[in-house]
Amino acid sequence: MNVTEKASEWLGPQPEVILTNREQLLPWITDKHLSLLLPVVLYWAVSFFWFLVDYFEVFEKYRIHTPEELKKNIVGWKTVLRAVFCQHIIQTASGLLLERFQEPEKTGFEAYSIWKIARNLNVSMPVANFLFNYVVPFGKVLVAFFIIDTWQYVLHRFMHGNKWAYKTMHSVHHRLYVPYAFGALYNSLLEGFLLDTLGTGIASEVMGLSDRENIFLFCFSTLKTIDDHCGYELPWDPLQIIFPNRATYHDIHHQHFGLKTNFSQPFFVHWDTLLGTKYSNTEAYIADNKRIREEKFAEKKKKE
Repeated sequence: MNVTEKASEWLGPQPEVILTNREQLLPWITDKHLSLLLPVVLYWAVSFFWFLVDYFEVFEKYRIHTPEELKKNIVGWKTVLRAVFCQHIIQTASGLLLERFQEPEKTGFEAYSIWKIARNLNVSMPVANFLFNYVVPFGKVLVAFFIIDTWQYVLHRFMHGNKWAYKTMHSVHHRLYVPYAFGALYNSLLEGFLLDTLGTGIASEVMGLSDRENIFLFCFSTLKTIDDHCGYELPWDPLQIIFPNRATYHDIHHQHFGLKTNFSQPFFVHWDTLLGTKYSNTEAYIADNKRIREEKFAEKKKKE
């Protein structure tokens, strides 16, 4: 008796596959439409939270730039908000257009897939269930992170190396010398589509993500992009703890001395490290920035 025959004894018969349309998470909206709507809602809600943090000076000790330095930005907040609003329209329209070429998601294959994992890997059904429902989705999303990083690094670096591309597209984003949350997606419309919408869409399609996996990917990417531009170096921020590409790292790229470095975004920094484009004094800059922040905060407290 071979291993497959032995496994079949304790796995039971092969489950039947009967495909039906997947039930939606919410009764009033499809999962696909939720994956398009929720990132937009999160963007404006979380950015507004950071606006309140700025306005009420909640985390001044951890602020990367002073409020006075915001005057260095050469674009007003109304222009920024309009541009982001337009990008969200294009982003949503692109998703709705893609939907026309996609079949509705099906369910009914899960039991067979779990059974197949248990048989092929010779593991118990509970282990196979864990692999199918948690490990595989996590792995797919993680690889999608790397695809997004690769896409954005290549395109981002190209736009800095090509005068036409920089002047036509990317120079818009660099009108923000001092980044802030609402400006995370402030780009030219063409760059916004190519860099964010198309890049994330390609990652999703390559990895074959489900609608619910897309909800996580799109929302998490949105939160990470906002966090990178929030203007604060928070020691307890989980996104800044887990990922080396954080607010101060990206802030360097917005400064005149770091314009040709730190192209990686939004998750990891491996392409900068491997290809020699990481700002050589990144760690020293982060440390100095922290020291200066703390000194300014202490001085302000004394005056109060």
